[in-house]
Amino acid sequence: MAGIGLTVAVPHLAPGPQITTPLGHAGATAAVLTLSAGAACCAAWAARVPAVRFALRLTAAGAAGVAAVLGSATGCVACLAVLLCSLAAGRTRHRGAGLAALGAVAVLVTGLTWAVAARTVPGGLAAALEERLTPHRVQLWQDAWHLLRDDAALGVGPGRFGELSTTSAQSLMSDGRPHSASLQQAAEQGIVGVALLAAAFVWVLYALWRSPRPAPVALTAGAALTAVAVIAAIGNALSFTAVSVGAGLLAGMATARPLTEEPSSPAPDTRPRGAGRTPAW
Repeated sequence: MAGIGLTVAVPHLAPGPQITTPLGHAGATAAVLTLSAGAACCAAWAARVPAVRFALRLTAAGAAGVAAVLGSATGCVACLAVLLCSLAAGRTRHRGAGLAALGAVAVLVTGLTWAVAARTVPGGLAAALEERLTPHRVQLWQDAWHLLRDDAALGVGPGRFGELSTTSAQSLMSDGRPHSASLQQAAEQGIVGVALLAAAFVWVLYALWRSPRPAPVALTAGAALTAVAVIAAIGNALSFTAVSVGAGLLAGMATARPLTEEPSSPAPDTRPRGAGRTPAW
């Protein structure tokens, strides 16, 4: 609810025809609403009362509705995807396979953005993607790719993309970022920065795999964080404090040891990893 309220109350997080709003605020709106939906679904799995569980899932659906009202199609799709993944998580036997699939989705989308930046996508698909992503965004990605090629190891330096990017310099509403988390890391901090960013995401997935929380909670959080990673791969979401703090908060809640015993559930693999095993004597 806090995330939904933040999205509605803070004008710079809401997409729209604001003359002072640079490209990227729509991504922040989608990311905050996605994290809100993920938190609500995680709380639903932890709830003991069926009515409370239903109300929390209804809140997650409400986040998708808010995204639709604000005109954020990406946010609406992401919230619904998190809700559906959360419902499916109750039938997943092994959280490891689910988390691996989520990681593969993030890698696939990130790889596609790099392929677009490197101009290795086939002509027909490239034209369709450029129309959807906007030519300006694609040109920013291509500038980031050229900067990476100039200094692949360490990049051009943090915060220097805006002054070295031709597309960014020619834009009246530029914020000096390529609007892709991985490409920004690549351009400004080189392969080392990309490796650190990837390691952070892999570590979160590993922590969710080892989490003492039930599997549906871990998988729901993983779905929400993967959706945010996808949004960040094609936008500027991680440049907003509310997004990065919200992602850390959700990951922390999903990996922390519960203060009280989790409610029992008939769904498979809902116990913490290692629980219920008979020790060998």
